[in-house]
Amino acid sequence: MRPISRRTVLRGVGAGLALPWLELPKLPRAAPLRMLFVYTPNGVNLAEWTPRAEGAAFELTPTLAPLAPVRSEILVVSGLTLDGARPHGDGGGDHARASAAFLTGAHAAKTDGAGLRAGISVDQAAAAAIGNRTRFRSLEVGCEGGQQAGSCDSGYACAYQSNLSWRTPETPAAKEVDPRLVFERLFGEADNAGFGETKAERARRRKSLLDFAREDAASLRAVLGADDRRKLDEYLHGIREIERRLERAESDVAAPAAAGLALPAAIPRDYRAHADLLADLIAGAFQADLTRVATFSLGDEGSNRSYRSIGIAEGHHELSHHGSDTAKLAKVAAIDRLHVEILARLLQKLAAMREGETSVLDASMVVFGSGIGDGNRHNHDDLPVVVAGRGGGSIAPGRHVRVPRDTPLCNLYLALLDRMGVELPTFGDATGRLQGLAS
Repeated sequence: MRPISRRTVLRGVGAGLALPWLELPKLPRAAPLRMLFVYTPNGVNLAEWTPRAEGAAFELTPTLAPLAPVRSEILVVSGLTLDGARPHGDGGGDHARASAAFLTGAHAAKTDGAGLRAGISVDQAAAAAIGNRTRFRSLEVGCEGGQQAGSCDSGYACAYQSNLSWRTPETPAAKEVDPRLVFERLFGEADNAGFGETKAERARRRKSLLDFAREDAASLRAVLGADDRRKLDEYLHGIREIERRLERAESDVAAPAAAGLALPAAIPRDYRAHADLLADLIAGAFQADLTRVATFSLGDEGSNRSYRSIGIAEGHHELSHHGSDTAKLAKVAAIDRLHVEILARLLQKLAAMREGETSVLDASMVVFGSGIGDGNRHNHDDLPVVVAGRGGGSIAPGRHVRVPRDTPLCNLYLALLDRMGVELPTFGDATGRLQGLAS
């Protein structure tokens, strides 16, 4: 097999289409580390969430049961605290503070517009240091758009509830909720592909990204080994499947849009389908090393979305104020489990993406959690947190650990930043690096 330069490979498959890990000759490289934060709003039903036993002998609770296929790849962490989300004299606004503090550790300034101030989020701290190594410094996606202006929670600006990621203490990094726009940004011909075009013009030009790439892909396959040909075929098939799902979503919203409703281009009506599409786009971006840092919001903090697909007509926020009502608690647990199912599917997908002897999940650190423990109490201690992936061998999963009371969540982030090669003296309200991740 003749040697192939990395530059030739990147030019070889369509305009702007990056490739997954390929075991090409004379191109030794280590799998890059990735960092992903997945947020679930309104706290959880902790009784159905928290494992009783600690260590490797823990059993998955009913809420965490969907993680069974990847049990050996998760670390359940109990007892972490988000002090920045507490009132500190500011009264109500726990949802706004929880969202603003989750990735920053900062206590948000209580303002309804001008004077936003939270903190630099952990994902953006990583992106500032390593974002120049990939096409996109970071990726921010979510299932709800939220409001960027106005007052939403007891005098706090809506921007706090609508954003997890903050590039500066005053500037949030807004998330994208339309999977089509995420797809075109990641896998399109250029960052500004289709700019100024109508939807019909863009559709005609785009046709299918893989249709344009097929000839170049065929040429590349001829010089690849059997394993790499399989990986390339799986990768291209995966992108094509995402595009088919986007086309179905666009067809589904076409009729209401024609009737005058301002609906986004390719957001499926079904919540689970929407979330899975966004998760698959994150996975594809990691696989092709388009970015190594991402955030994924399953819902804005304080969201009152109903989940009729699982038989829940009431709003999530309404149910989270359960008052110990057993029927409401059961519905909260069902919503929690749905969110965990989305996580489990994403983790299995990352685990199936091979990179030499390891997987994308092996080289990832995925943090799943909420800035509220119990939605009824609005507490910000004993947070529900799962860390998935092995961080390139620096994390020993397959355990449940309980940390000392009031251990800052930012202690975990500081430890993860170290593993990303981003060594900071401190971060947020961290009091040190969280110990016990490796054993």
